[in-house]
Amino acid sequence: VQLQASGGGLVQAGGSLRLSCAASGRTISSLNVGWFRQAPGKEREFVASIYWSVGSTSVADSVSGRFTISRDNAKNTAYLQMNNLRPEDTATYYCAADIIGGVVSSRYNFWGQGTLVTVSS
Repeated sequence: VQLQASGGGLVQAGGSLRLSCAASGRTISSLNVGWFRQAPGKEREFVASIYWSVGSTSVADSVSGRFTISRDNAKNTAYLQMNNLRPEDTATYYCAADIIGGVVSSRYNFWGQGTLVTVSS
Protein backbone atom coordinates (compact mmCIF):
# COMPACT_ATOMS: atom_id res chain seq x y z
CA VAL A 1 0.00 0.00 0.00
CA GLN A 2 1.23 3.51 -0.82
CA LEU A 3 0.35 6.45 1.39
CA GLN A 4 0.31 10.10 0.38
CA ALA A 5 0.14 12.67 3.16
CA SER A 6 -0.89 16.23 2.39
CA GLY A 7 -2.43 19.32 3.93
CA GLY A 8 0.45 20.75 5.91
CA GLY A 9 1.37 24.40 5.85
CA LEU A 10 1.97 27.53 7.87
CA VAL A 11 -0.72 28.61 10.31
CA GLN A 12 -0.94 31.01 13.21
CA ALA A 13 -1.42 29.77 16.74
CA GLY A 14 -5.08 29.03 17.37
CA GLY A 15 -5.68 28.14 13.74
CA SER A 16 -6.69 24.87 12.12
CA LEU A 17 -5.44 22.50 9.46
CA ARG A 18 -6.70 19.22 8.09
CA LEU A 19 -4.18 16.64 7.00
CA SER A 20 -5.09 13.91 4.55
CA CYS A 21 -3.58 10.47 4.08
CA ALA A 22 -4.63 8.94 0.79
CA ALA A 23 -4.00 5.24 0.31
CA SER A 24 -3.50 3.45 -2.97
CA GLY A 25 -2.49 -0.01 -4.05
CA ARG A 26 -4.96 -1.75 -1.78
CA THR A 27 -8.03 -0.97 0.19
CA ILE A 28 -7.25 0.48 3.55
CA SER A 29 -10.35 -0.98 5.17
CA SER A 30 -8.40 -3.93 6.55
CA LEU A 31 -5.63 -1.82 8.05
CA ASN A 32 -5.16 0.51 10.94
CA VAL A 33 -3.90 4.03 10.31
CA GLY A 34 -1.81 6.21 12.56
CA TRP A 35 -0.48 9.73 12.52
CA PHE A 36 2.91 10.46 14.00
CA ARG A 37 4.97 13.64 14.11
CA GLN A 38 8.59 14.52 14.44
CA ALA A 39 9.93 17.91 15.38
CA PRO A 40 13.54 18.88 14.61
CA GLY A 41 15.90 17.25 17.08
CA LYS A 42 13.16 15.19 18.68
CA GLU A 43 11.96 11.62 18.53
CA ARG A 44 9.00 10.65 16.39
CA GLU A 45 5.90 10.61 18.55
CA PHE A 46 2.42 9.17 18.31
CA VAL A 47 -0.41 11.59 17.57
CA ALA A 48 -3.52 9.57 16.74
CA SER A 49 -4.69 6.26 15.32
CA ILE A 50 -7.86 4.75 13.98
CA TYR A 51 -8.85 1.11 13.79
CA TRP A 52 -10.33 1.20 10.33
CA SER A 53 -12.79 -1.66 10.55
CA VAL A 54 -14.61 -0.41 13.64
CA GLY A 55 -13.64 3.25 13.60
CA SER A 56 -12.35 3.35 17.15
CA THR A 57 -9.69 5.98 17.73
CA SER A 58 -6.86 6.90 20.05
CA VAL A 59 -5.19 10.26 20.46
CA ALA A 60 -2.16 11.38 22.41
CA ASP A 61 -2.78 13.33 25.59
CA SER A 62 -0.90 16.30 24.16
CA VAL A 63 -3.47 16.75 21.39
CA SER A 64 -6.59 15.38 23.06
CA GLY A 65 -9.52 17.72 22.62
CA ARG A 66 -7.83 19.53 19.73
CA PHE A 67 -7.05 16.84 17.13
CA THR A 68 -9.48 14.34 15.63
CA ILE A 69 -8.69 11.39 13.39
CA SER A 70 -11.27 10.08 10.96
CA ARG A 71 -11.55 8.10 7.76
CA ASP A 72 -13.55 8.06 4.54
CA ASN A 73 -13.95 4.54 3.26
CA ALA A 74 -15.16 5.61 -0.15
CA LYS A 75 -12.07 7.76 -0.68
CA ASN A 76 -9.66 5.33 0.97
CA THR A 77 -8.39 8.31 2.92
CA ALA A 78 -7.72 9.12 6.56
CA TYR A 79 -7.78 12.62 7.99
CA LEU A 80 -6.30 14.44 10.94
CA GLN A 81 -8.28 17.53 11.85
CA MET A 82 -6.11 19.82 13.94
CA ASN A 83 -7.74 22.71 15.79
CA ASN A 84 -6.40 25.29 18.20
CA LEU A 85 -2.88 24.69 16.97
CA ARG A 86 0.05 25.65 19.15
CA PRO A 87 3.66 26.46 18.27
CA GLU A 88 4.68 23.18 19.92
CA ASP A 89 2.64 21.32 17.31
CA THR A 90 5.20 22.34 14.71
CA ALA A 91 6.58 19.16 13.17
CA THR A 92 6.59 16.95 10.13
CA TYR A 93 3.50 14.78 10.28
CA TYR A 94 3.53 11.25 8.92
CA CYS A 95 0.73 8.83 8.31
CA ALA A 96 1.29 5.12 8.57
CA ALA A 97 -0.73 1.97 8.08
CA ASP A 98 -0.52 -1.68 9.01
CA ILE A 99 -2.57 -4.59 10.20
CA ILE A 100 -1.56 -4.16 13.85
CA GLY A 101 -1.09 -0.40 14.11
CA GLY A 102 -1.68 1.30 17.43
CA VAL A 103 0.51 3.83 19.22
CA VAL A 104 3.91 2.31 18.54
CA SER A 105 5.59 3.41 15.33
CA SER A 106 7.50 0.15 14.91
CA ARG A 107 4.20 -1.66 14.38
CA TYR A 108 3.66 0.14 11.10
CA ASN A 109 5.35 -1.02 7.91
CA PHE A 110 3.76 1.40 5.48
CA TRP A 111 4.56 5.11 5.75
CA GLY A 112 3.73 8.25 3.83
CA GLN A 113 6.33 10.85 2.96
CA GLY A 114 5.40 13.40 5.64
CA THR A 115 3.87 16.84 5.48
CA LEU A 116 5.26 19.85 7.34
CA VAL A 117 3.11 21.79 9.77
CA THR A 118 4.45 25.08 11.07
CA VAL A 119 2.58 27.00 13.74
CA SER A 120 3.66 30.57 14.35
CA SER A 121 3.13 32.35 17.64
